[in-house]
Amino acid sequence: MTNWIVIPTVLPAMTAALLILALRHHLRRQRIVSVGAAVLMLALAIWLFMLASDGTPRAYFLGNWPAPFGITLVLDRLSATMLLLTAVLALAVVLYASAGWDRKGRHFHALLQFQLLGVNGAFLTGDLFNLFVFFEVMLIASYGLMLHGGGAPRLKAGFHYVAINLVASTLFLFAVGLIYAVTGTLNMADLAVKVAEVAADDQALLKTGAVLLFVVFATKAALVPLHWWLPTAYAATSAPAAAMFMIMTKVGAYTIIRVYGLIFGADAGPLGAVVEPLVIPAALVTLLVGAVGVLSSRNLRDLVCFSVIASMGNLLIAVGLFDGVGTTAALYYIIHSTLTGAALFLLVDLIATRRGKRLDGLAPAPEFANQTLLGGLFFLAAIGMVGLPPLSGFLGKLLILDATRDAPQAVLIWTVVLGASLLMTIGFARAGSVIFWNNVPPPVATGANPADAGAATPAAMTAGVALPILVVALLVGGTAALSLGAGPATRAFEATSAQLLDRDAYIRAVLAPDASIRTAER
Repeated sequence: MTNWIVIPTVLPAMTAALLILALRHHLRRQRIVSVGAAVLMLALAIWLFMLASDGTPRAYFLGNWPAPFGITLVLDRLSATMLLLTAVLALAVVLYASAGWDRKGRHFHALLQFQLLGVNGAFLTGDLFNLFVFFEVMLIASYGLMLHGGGAPRLKAGFHYVAINLVASTLFLFAVGLIYAVTGTLNMADLAVKVAEVAADDQALLKTGAVLLFVVFATKAALVPLHWWLPTAYAATSAPAAAMFMIMTKVGAYTIIRVYGLIFGADAGPLGAVVEPLVIPAALVTLLVGAVGVLSSRNLRDLVCFSVIASMGNLLIAVGLFDGVGTTAALYYIIHSTLTGAALFLLVDLIATRRGKRLDGLAPAPEFANQTLLGGLFFLAAIGMVGLPPLSGFLGKLLILDATRDAPQAVLIWTVVLGASLLMTIGFARAGSVIFWNNVPPPVATGANPADAGAATPAAMTAGVALPILVVALLVGGTAALSLGAGPATRAFEATSAQLLDRDAYIRAVLAPDASIRTAER
């Protein structure tokens, strides 16, 4: 059964090759193959999630090379959860893009599959160098997705996005080189054993590598002051790409949980908790910056981008506790924020295409097509992102606040979280009232084009409505389902957190797989 662990990387790689080599001139066939691959990936992710739910970490050794010498993929509760979330998001994005947006450029579906290869590999890899490789695959594909459809603003934002990620990749290589120079290994399980045994003379060098790694992961997670690239990049790219990028910020959070829990955790001797003092203060500032950005945004895209930054602040507050309760809250909030953020990006695209020249600007416009339905979805997604009851955002924030009750900074954390929620509530309420309630009469000048004025034309009322709106509704419904199933979900995340704290089980699965299998059988 462990052979199936490699399939989440093989399936998108083979699908992308098929799309480019055989179907690059047949968009309809590309859609069929891409949707079919996304469905298969979702089915596989569900099966792997069920397999991992027995609590036994499983390792796959490429070429049957034993760890730490070969390439190792590891499936546990955390990686299985992230694979499942990625598969759900990928299917939603593929369906939305297949309704017509993928006509605006070439190779959208192939680029998406390559990004899935990188993301899935990052969640499964048990080796820091291969984490770097999968990061690069993910980022190279994201460059293409970001520029898909063209346009000067997208090209300018894409240049900034590529530049910051090239710097981060360079730092990643430096960090990996330092860690290997000191320990002689990059296998995560092997590092978890050797870091605590590093000689005192080498600890400063290893600490430098650990901090550089954190800078890379914090950049990907949009942690202040390394957040500045996200609003520009996500606002300029297409809605399907921005929705898919929601999982990329979670890769940053995932790697912080994995690396600084397993390798540089409390059992790492003098290097234990090496970045712990940095995470919560930076997360609090991130949350405030995001909330102020939401309040000051002049269009819906910027508002959603800054709300994503704020959500990463909330998430990293929980991650920064580096304990079981905090990790449980973080996992719940990861699912919520990914689904809600993706729904908002797609929803803004639907609104902008119906408002004529006003697009997504926070300015009055004539009533537009499907306004009541889109307004209802925006209201639900907004209260989810802000964290108001009854959706999962409210429960996620309750879990985070409860997890921080005994933290030394508890009063400060509660003040910032609740204050930021108030600012975001005002920002979303202002945007919703302008877009959906403050309508103006359409112009009646002779010869005017009602579509240019933002009026709802019959064509706009019927063209391409059903599938995109259904996708957004399902994503919003996913947050409602997460709220209704909060009890079972939280228990599953508690089991995941307990497994993460059991470093020995992970180490045995990678370094002594036969022994771990015998233990599981008993």
